[in-house]
Amino acid sequence: MLHIVEFNEDLTAFHGPTMEAQIEYTSSAIRYILAQYPHNTTITVMGHSMGGIVATSLLQDSEHISAIITMSTPHTLPPARFDHRIEQIYDRTKDLLLEADTPILSLCGGATDMMIPSESCILPQFPNEETFRRTVFTSALEGAWTGVGHREMVWCHQVRWRVARAMLEMTTVITAVERGRVLDAWLRDGHTLPPPQDVLSIGEQELIYTYERVEEGKSLFVPTPNSKRTYLMKVPEGTTFTLLVSKGAIPPVSPQKPNGLEISVLSCDVDEASEAITCDKTIRPDAHKLMPNPAYGKTFPVPQEGSDESEGVVLFQMTVSSGSGQKWIGVRVDKANRSGWILGGVDNADPIANNVSLLGMLIYHWSHFTLK
Repeated sequence: MLHIVEFNEDLTAFHGPTMEAQIEYTSSAIRYILAQYPHNTTITVMGHSMGGIVATSLLQDSEHISAIITMSTPHTLPPARFDHRIEQIYDRTKDLLLEADTPILSLCGGATDMMIPSESCILPQFPNEETFRRTVFTSALEGAWTGVGHREMVWCHQVRWRVARAMLEMTTVITAVERGRVLDAWLRDGHTLPPPQDVLSIGEQELIYTYERVEEGKSLFVPTPNSKRTYLMKVPEGTTFTLLVSKGAIPPVSPQKPNGLEISVLSCDVDEASEAITCDKTIRPDAHKLMPNPAYGKTFPVPQEGSDESEGVVLFQMTVSSGSGQKWIGVRVDKANRSGWILGGVDNADPIANNVSLLGMLIYHWSHFTLK
């Protein structure tokens, strides 16, 4: 059940007693709501703008709150410093943020938020690294692709549906660690790796029969995958391997509505004598995230619409450290249905985005977009 606390746009940022009244009212409302449910029931709180400060002020009763999501909230300093009582509330809230272990995620608009400075939206780091604290800017939020304004934060579809899915899924888990994983899964900015999802367990082996070797020094490009097969590539030490997949998934990362194509990146052994190919486990990447997929000749994101939930290119990137020797990897294609494309290659440059041509992405001419 959804409960909304509406304060009719009170000028909370300018008047401490107004904010104190809102905090007290919201706290009482939560106690009343929870009294109607079984004992030990908790509630997830979401607050927009100064409502996020009201939400974090409720941490004095943190045993009743399972998680907090704030949107365009100035956590670091108040937007208008006209009332010393606002400063007192902020000082008290900062102490609560450093004491309570409740999972908290702050969604920020960034440069497109014309009401609060970007820096003030950042959450203070919790001393215990295991406690979930995340600041995610919408310009990096997977599935949003652009900054979101202060007021637009509450109705932008690319943001709200992800927030809704996160809040619904948090009702199915119990611990704070699990709730943090849910928030990370639905509101990622690509700076953290997703939870590992091995296709093959360590020690389990698969003998590859249908395969194709990619000539050393060449890139892998499959414009319309139409069959199940494994592409073998040799990655020398000290180089970076980058793989891009459109309209598909490299589990667990994909657009919310992928078109079926599924790719696995496997660690393989090649017996040159017998030509037997054995792959034993999926590879843990250095970067694994969803990227925008602008179309040639069209405005991106689409005005008044944003981007569709099936859009996005999955980036997978790994570096073979110097001294570890060359490595064979297998790009396994499953559930191919002639949709999407696969592009991969090896480069000596530093990892994460350096190999990705922005011009190539903008003109969408992937047949000429190669990785050296």
